Amino acid sequence: MNDPAVLTPLATPPAAPSRPAPADFAGSQALQARFHAAIPGGAHTYAKGDDQFPEFMAPYLTHGAGCRVWDVDGHEFIEYGMGLRAVTLGHAYPPVVAAAQRELVRGTNLGRPTVLELETAEEFLDFTRAGDMVKFTKNGSDATTAAVKLARAYTGRPLAAICRDHPFFSVDDWFIGASPMAAGVPAAVRALTVGFRYNDLPSVEALFAEHSGRVACLLLEPEKDVPPAPGFLEGLRRLCDAEGCLLIFDEIITGFRWHNHGAQGLYGVRPDLSAWGKALANGLALAALCGRREIMERGGLHHPHERVFLLSTTYGAETHALAAARAVMRTYAAEPVVAHLRTQGERLRQGLEQAARDQGVAEHFRLMGPGCCLYYGTRDAEGQPSQAFRTLFLQETLSRGLMLPSLVISYAHSAAVVDETVERVHAALGVYRRALEDGIGQHLLGRAVKPVFRTHN
Repeated sequence: MNDPAVLTPLATPPAAPSRPAPADFAGSQALQARFHAAIPGGAHTYAKGDDQFPEFMAPYLTHGAGCRVWDVDGHEFIEYGMGLRAVTLGHAYPPVVAAAQRELVRGTNLGRPTVLELETAEEFLDFTRAGDMVKFTKNGSDATTAAVKLARAYTGRPLAAICRDHPFFSVDDWFIGASPMAAGVPAAVRALTVGFRYNDLPSVEALFAEHSGRVACLLLEPEKDVPPAPGFLEGLRRLCDAEGCLLIFDEIITGFRWHNHGAQGLYGVRPDLSAWGKALANGLALAALCGRREIMERGGLHHPHERVFLLSTTYGAETHALAAARAVMRTYAAEPVVAHLRTQGERLRQGLEQAARDQGVAEHFRLMGPGCCLYYGTRDAEGQPSQAFRTLFLQETLSRGLMLPSLVISYAHSAAVVDETVERVHAALGVYRRALEDGIGQHLLGRAVKPVFRTHN
């Protein structure tokens, strides 16, 4: 494969493809101090922080269209972050933009529910078939936290059980207290969250035996990097029913990416509650909690039980976001979005795996997850997971016009774009191979990237 041209325009072309010049990102570097002076961490999302990108190649972006984004230095990138998996149709997807624009001029936040709220709720329930009632909010953390609160109120039990093999469920204390970034969360709160393992029904049985009658809910993503083992999700359903606790699916990522009905529809196992977000409005701020009527109604007005303050957000039903969601659902209903994500994701997987084999690094650069939601792992010469080699890979792909914090496909990634991506990654993996052979220090500029969840900077 030919090594494609590096980013244009470039202030000073690098001496060699493996040593891109820091001056190429001078505009972004000049903004770093301002970002960190105004925003803790320099970004409103930890996964987008400077520590997640090479030291001298952390671009600040200006805009995006389709599967491409542009930075302050004028560089164009084919992007595979896609708003942390929130943008499935592509940046600034015209039907979604048009739908949101129509509502913006009609008022975005009125003093009583709009008919649009009802119509969007009905359309969501019909489209996803995920429950009897739905309540909208602005982000996935609110939805999962509301699900846990509802489960505790419904069951009268204190403990929330989370899947330890899944990385993130909420910014709120009940989850963050169980993570390595637990600073500020009281020990008493941390003790209320317990764990189980994915594809491990005995771990769930042991959990219920240890905390008999105290677990309000099991919360997990129905699928992450590995598919559910035969009978696993069905087994969870059976165990929860027997124990009297609620089964909650986090469909924040899987919803609108795995299947029109979410992963629960794909695998035919219905939870009691499910949280949706990300792609629901193609990147606009909208999430949803959905579930069985008798449980959801605890947050409503038509029941004799103690009231649950479920979700009450000033911005939860902003009209432009709801209109965007309707445009998303109608696009999915009319076009083969999910099939495209799977087909082009598998094309990307096969191409990158072949590139890794061609360059002799297949044991060091590995792809994980289903085609519709790929990510990669990097290993050093000893075969150990390596943040330094992840940084080198990011460095070399950024220099070739690719932004690859992950490998998230969208409806805007055509077969031609995928093939172009594979060609550029092929060249970047050639540098990876040389770094394995003669030491990464001869190729890597600056410090290595760091995990988001860590106890100290």
